[in-house]
Amino acid sequence: MTTPALPTPGPLLSRRGWSAFIVALLLVCAVAPLLNLLVPKDSLFHLSDYAVALVGKIMCYAICALAMDLIWGYTGILSLGHGVFFALGGYVMGMYLMRQIGRDGNYKSELPDFMVFLDWKALPWHWALSDSFVATLLLVVLVPGLVALVFGYFAFRSRIKGVYFSIITQAMTFAAMLLFFRNETGFGGNNGFTDFKRILGLPIATPSMRMTLFVLTGVTLLAFFLLARWLINAKFGRVLQAIRDAESRVMFSGYSPVGYKLTIWTISAMMCGVAGALYVPQVGIINPSEMSPANSIEIAIWAAVGGRASLIGPIVGAFLVNGAKSWLTVAYPEFWLYVLGALFIGVTLFLPNGVVGLARRWTERKP
Repeated sequence: MTTPALPTPGPLLSRRGWSAFIVALLLVCAVAPLLNLLVPKDSLFHLSDYAVALVGKIMCYAICALAMDLIWGYTGILSLGHGVFFALGGYVMGMYLMRQIGRDGNYKSELPDFMVFLDWKALPWHWALSDSFVATLLLVVLVPGLVALVFGYFAFRSRIKGVYFSIITQAMTFAAMLLFFRNETGFGGNNGFTDFKRILGLPIATPSMRMTLFVLTGVTLLAFFLLARWLINAKFGRVLQAIRDAESRVMFSGYSPVGYKLTIWTISAMMCGVAGALYVPQVGIINPSEMSPANSIEIAIWAAVGGRASLIGPIVGAFLVNGAKSWLTVAYPEFWLYVLGALFIGVTLFLPNGVVGLARRWTERKP
């Protein structure tokens, strides 16, 4: 008896999808730099530095939302701890940026200012590779990945799932936040890292460097989108969706869900670490508040609002929610948290497939 062949995976993107991808790439790499650097500031078409910083920050958030979609939308595992992976990547990059300050700090010391203030005499052991940009790039991926691998191995091996997994991920985030608040850990305490001056020896607070970071973030987001599409279209992605829909049947079919869940969990954490590393030089600060459980919950909200299990939906959700947040926190700051809570409840009750799902349903109804 022959085993039926698996369906052939479809193309990575449709023709329309590739057209949209190329348009997005041109907007990030050509149109935005042109409007910001070459168009005069008094022109209607000038892209302000504020807009560049805001969109760059939201693109970092969109990477986190995309990572959340892989683990929640396609694997059915709701994580409320992805903020810790985002912050770990940010701290690794922040350590490098602090070393780049050199003797330009307030105390004119090779040590970061907070260490001089706390009367430290030498760098702690975990700062050993912080002066190397290549090592920093590796650690940005390896540190969140290793933490996720160890945590996920024990969690998935113990068959913790559902709401219990969400609770322990939130507890992990809260514990990490409390740890990083302590001055003796060597991460700047509640103030964290700030006052960055250079990256690769180049001034960080210049329009050209700001635009370079913007372009890098946009290209990274698009590259991760293609990676996610490739993973989901492959056999690996089909097994993930089977685990989401009926994990016990996957086990009876001869597959081990632990390995698949651990792999996608680690990849998702690494993506968040890269997002955090891109976020820090653009925002100019990293502190333990980035590890707060509320931040991890917001990542889940972005994915839910945009539409889970769609890849493009979480990206749209990150832009919609954070765009609204940037406006509401200025115009009506006291109402923002109420709006966010109402938005999440409304989407859960009335838009289970998110904004993208609603748009698809509307287009399918058109003659």
